[in-house]
Amino acid sequence: MSHDPSPQPFVSNALAWSDPQRRADFDDWLTRLAPRHGLRINSLRKASEDASFRRYFRIDSLHGSRIIMDAPPDQEDSRPFAKVALLMQAAQVRAPQVLAWDETRGFMLLTDLGAQTMLQCIDRDDPSANRACYLQAIEALIAWQSASTPGVLPPYDEALLRLEMELFPEWYLARHRKVVVEGELRRTLDESFKHIIRNNLTWPCVYVHRDFMPRNLIVGHDGIGVLDFQDAVHGPITYDIASLMRDAFLSWEEDFCLDMTIRYWEKARKAGLPVGDDFGEFYRGVEWMGLQRHLKVAGIFARLTLRDGKPQYLADTPRFINYIRATCARYRELKPLLRLIERIEGIEVTAGYAFGRF
Repeated sequence: MSHDPSPQPFVSNALAWSDPQRRADFDDWLTRLAPRHGLRINSLRKASEDASFRRYFRIDSLHGSRIIMDAPPDQEDSRPFAKVALLMQAAQVRAPQVLAWDETRGFMLLTDLGAQTMLQCIDRDDPSANRACYLQAIEALIAWQSASTPGVLPPYDEALLRLEMELFPEWYLARHRKVVVEGELRRTLDESFKHIIRNNLTWPCVYVHRDFMPRNLIVGHDGIGVLDFQDAVHGPITYDIASLMRDAFLSWEEDFCLDMTIRYWEKARKAGLPVGDDFGEFYRGVEWMGLQRHLKVAGIFARLTLRDGKPQYLADTPRFINYIRATCARYRELKPLLRLIERIEGIEVTAGYAFGRF
């Protein structure tokens, strides 16, 4: 018996559209696409949003559910997403497959990896209960890194590392905290950034997802699926494991972070990845890379609140300040940055202060 979804009533008006023309373009695109892919138009519903201008919808089809990406071309370039999706598949990492793409209008039909993220599955009170899930994520990460080829993805070089860290003084300090970034404060930042960049660029380069954390990992029967990879670059091997264990949205005690990082390091060495023969040195590299990321993300979260009207992100900035302070406290070169941040945050430190979770 034939099942033709095309006559079904169209319900994109159930979704919010700020631009009537974009809604009309979407209606036209989906109506034309539906018969070819067996899409059930009346099942269209919101799936998720992220910190960018992209939106995701879920829709049923004769072949299971599918994901639709709405990425306005004047605000989002979807070409990196399509490119990295192919690289992920070549690396045998579970990632969405692009089934159809209107590059001009910014609509994309994707396979659906599932709706349950690793973040939603995590038991925050019992780290050991999450070990199997983290080990699956580590396997996916090693597969991704093992497929690395120089010159394929943009370089995560000194210029980009510095550009990202500058989000911290521009958005977190100046706009959020209302601090004037000049004089001795600016010199302290410049000197600290120089140390951070120099340390991070000593590590060999591999493919870097750049946001490899439980919120962007999908738990499925056939392993971990990976999302939100469009900003991937070729950069320090320490970056993605730092993202995974020093998360933007949850924190672990250091013993669990150490345990999982050691397991990653051992598996990476066996896979022939350039993580070195000294775990202590590698862990130091992960800390310095994590510091760069935390400075960047604190700036991004302030920008999301102040520029983009998404205040929920700024609620997580105390986590990043704790991450930053914990790392700065360990290294002599970073003590001036530690003092600067504690002064701005109004933190009075007593002897024996515990920095808490990572």
